[in-house]
Amino acid sequence: MLMALCGQIVATLLGRLYYNSGGNSKWMATLTQSAGSPLLAILMLFTPPPSAGEPHPSAAKMVPIYVGLGIIIGFDNLMYSYALQFLPVSTFSLVAATQLGFNSVTSRLINAQRFTVLIANSVVVLTFSAALLGISASSDETSSSVPRGKYSAGFVLTLAASALFALILSLLEVTFEKVVRTRTLRWVLRVQVCTNLVAAAATVTGLFASGDWKTIPGEMATFKNGRARYVATLVGTAVSWQVMAVGALRLIVRVSSLFANVTGTLALPLVPVFAVVLFGDRMTGIKVVAMLMAVWGFLSYVYQHYIDGRRAAAGDEKGREPECRICAARAGSEQDSPA
Repeated sequence: MLMALCGQIVATLLGRLYYNSGGNSKWMATLTQSAGSPLLAILMLFTPPPSAGEPHPSAAKMVPIYVGLGIIIGFDNLMYSYALQFLPVSTFSLVAATQLGFNSVTSRLINAQRFTVLIANSVVVLTFSAALLGISASSDETSSSVPRGKYSAGFVLTLAASALFALILSLLEVTFEKVVRTRTLRWVLRVQVCTNLVAAAATVTGLFASGDWKTIPGEMATFKNGRARYVATLVGTAVSWQVMAVGALRLIVRVSSLFANVTGTLALPLVPVFAVVLFGDRMTGIKVVAMLMAVWGFLSYVYQHYIDGRRAAAGDEKGREPECRICAARAGSEQDSPA
């Protein structure tokens, strides 16, 4: 949870810093979201070797999953890069909260997540929170270098990227449930590395195909505070995204995609505060209301998770199957796979 929270906060702020300091390449910003994945291969060297009884899915099953998810992740990263350039970071982080609502739907359809009144309340409240920010677009003034007239495009792109991100989380959960069928750290790192390498390859292809790579030397030369700050910003962003991704994927494997998404939502009250201090974004009254609504939506799901845990515990004590199907599946796989 700490990795997911800290990684998301730092990566979002560094991504905004890249644009504010003179960076303009959406493809380069997209590449930083997946290019740090080879670093995780080093961590794999320190993970315990697979046990004799550990499931090992064939390459014929995993390669299409790696390629498919990798391409989707790369496309989602590109939309987030465009959106972050067109929105103040405070507004971007709050609109991105809709991914929790989208994830509730995909978790229900793909992962058999129960859709309760509290979860429905979370979806509705977060949707209204995002809509409130959209209505206030004309009055949103900020000292950040956000292009005029691009607010609506950034708003739509953030919503679309949030929906696609929710789908990715649910697909990762069903991949571990139905195909990988083990929850070891080695497999978490393997899936993260392979999918992000595909995403990075797709991004590099787009970088060269668009001709955007020709602007990189000039961008580096004119970057605020020099070339070293340019490289440090990109490297820091790449590392932060991988920290966030590994933490989120570990939560998906250990609990559920919806729980991982809820954990990421915890960063919402923090990112706008840092944005106000670091970038001069205005924390208007409408943004405060929208942020409070986002927190309300988050707390609704937290309370639902608490209820599910109590019911599952009561079912175990009485010898019945736990009511929460995801908790039951996790409990059943706990004995089959090493943690």
